[in-house]
Amino acid sequence: MNQIFFPAKSRGHNNLGWLDSYHSFSFGGYYNPQRVQFGMLRVLNDDVIEGGTGFGRHPHDNMEIISIPLKGSLKHQDSTGTSAIIRENEVQIMSAGTGIEHSEQNNSHNESCNFLQIWILPKEKNIKPRYDQKIFDYEGNKNNFILVVSPDIHTQNSLWINQEAFLSIGYFNESNNVNYTLHNGNNGVFIFILEGGCIINNQELNKRDALGISELNDLVIQIKDIDTRILIIEVPM
Repeated sequence: MNQIFFPAKSRGHNNLGWLDSYHSFSFGGYYNPQRVQFGMLRVLNDDVIEGGTGFGRHPHDNMEIISIPLKGSLKHQDSTGTSAIIRENEVQIMSAGTGIEHSEQNNSHNESCNFLQIWILPKEKNIKPRYDQKIFDYEGNKNNFILVVSPDIHTQNSLWINQEAFLSIGYFNESNNVNYTLHNGNNGVFIFILEGGCIINNQELNKRDALGISELNDLVIQIKDIDTRILIIEVPM
């Protein structure tokens, strides 16, 4: 088993006024040779966008892009003709494929929006660009992980991704042990603490801390704070 601790305070930081962003991996003007990516996970940005602002229209290709609003909502538009609002408890995924242009704006003119921007390298290149989003009931399924993204194109319970990757989110309000079994034994897991705290393999994790683990089949997560929220990103290494 290989394990790497990513303290929240070690993340890269960039404040542009309208955008306050923390980078778990090298991004933009932040470069750390020890923090380029974790397996196929290339970007995990913790972004706060001020009201009435956002990312203007810009291009991507051959990347799986996932957005998870934590507070507030985003207004999305792209070159496929899609226009949508992504709110808390929803997850958005976009396969850039052969090329797509999109914009992500704060849907509010007055309040800030906090969301996670996640990039995962694709399994197959140059696919047709696609967009999808889905709402999930975390509050109604507390103390369990909900699978929100998976490579199973036939399931209606999660969003499809063009990679052997799985994203799960759990809200926990009990101090107990939670088991997570990998969907693919060849993958690694990147555990990112959204709120609260837990202990994994004797490593204490608090809000916005992360732990990357590879060469394992399952893990035990000891929930130590009530109202702990965890994102698990399982990716090929």
